[in-house]
Amino acid sequence: MARLPMLLETNEITVADEARALEARYGNLDPAQIIELAIGQLFKQDIAVVSSFGAESSVLLHLIAQVNRALPVLFLETGKHFPATLRYRDQLVHELGLTAVQDIHPLKQSLKDEDPFGALSMTNKDRCCYIRKVEPMARAVAPYRAWMTGRKQFQASTRTALPVFESVGARVRINPLARWTSADLKAYMAANQLPPHPLVAEGYRSIGCMPCTSPVKEGEDDRAGRWAGTDKTECGIHLTGLTDQLSNISLTDSNL
Repeated sequence: MARLPMLLETNEITVADEARALEARYGNLDPAQIIELAIGQLFKQDIAVVSSFGAESSVLLHLIAQVNRALPVLFLETGKHFPATLRYRDQLVHELGLTAVQDIHPLKQSLKDEDPFGALSMTNKDRCCYIRKVEPMARAVAPYRAWMTGRKQFQASTRTALPVFESVGARVRINPLARWTSADLKAYMAANQLPPHPLVAEGYRSIGCMPCTSPVKEGEDDRAGRWAGTDKTECGIHLTGLTDQLSNISLTDSNL
């Protein structure tokens, strides 16, 4: 057991090298090609997609549905989503024919111990995000070698250097749409007649949990409506907190 941390560290270095090599070789491919390559050759049965079913989620999900409608789609059901988001999720699942959507819930004991009244977001947003997003996310992606997200470089100043392939501990995170612009997304949605999230018409351009999401003003970046009025810019599932959480979970752990 004393050697385990060293083995994990070695594995993480190897995966980091793998992600850099994949980025150099495939990072400039079209998103459809990246998705087909990731599902069909690189990771096969060891890959999933994480979707918020938010403002632009239909694009990535539609691209994936063209390759494999049975790919696991992991949805963090925080218990704090807008009702419109849940209805939109059901609509997209039906229209795209997705057959393996999984709702990932926070641990009941964590909610009981730390957020019994459901108001933790008012006093400790980081902790609320941890128990409702980061820890559930770690459990959700732990069985896979890789997962895809819908993150894009243009969404915020913290994402301008976002690569298509990146390592997260011993796993690879893939952002097929990283280099697409807002115009690219709108054109794709129009060409494929994809339904918009109903809250987009009300000024919401990045849609998360209801207590911490507000409409975006003209000229602001797409994520300005997330945790508005605070210095918080990410929930944590794309930061080091997830890496730390995953470092304690084996790729072959079957109890998750």
